[in-house]
Amino acid sequence: MAVSIIRQVHGLRQARSLPRRVSLVSLVIAMTFIDTNHLNVKEPRAGWKGRFFHSQNMTFAYYGVAAGAWIHEHSHPNDEVWNVIDGELEIKIAAETQVAGPGCAVVVPPDTAHSVKALTDVRAIVVDYPRRYSIGGTEL
Repeated sequence: MAVSIIRQVHGLRQARSLPRRVSLVSLVIAMTFIDTNHLNVKEPRAGWKGRFFHSQNMTFAYYGVAAGAWIHEHSHPNDEVWNVIDGELEIKIAAETQVAGPGCAVVVPPDTAHSVKALTDVRAIVVDYPRRYSIGGTEL
């Protein structure tokens, strides 16, 4: 498969339809498949068990969160998007608090104070841009 992709990219380059600055590596990485079930579980805070991976510019966290687990109010320079799969999270952004359930997405702007508490057991996907190299002191 990789050889086929490289041949296709080489053919595109020869046809001059692909800019010179695009590398083979970036194109191959863009087509990577990740089975999150095979990633190591890390627990950056008590009750927050996550499987983490990165794209070129973003960090992805697949969390399983225990009811009652929380994250203190904090801010960081990253855009952060929470997507609740199962359960309910109470999320406070600046002065506004709401409950987010299955199917809800919550966007936390950069440098904005926010906190999170799991009202039930939760499964959520969190995406940060740009990439984060640690969360809660845990290296990703």
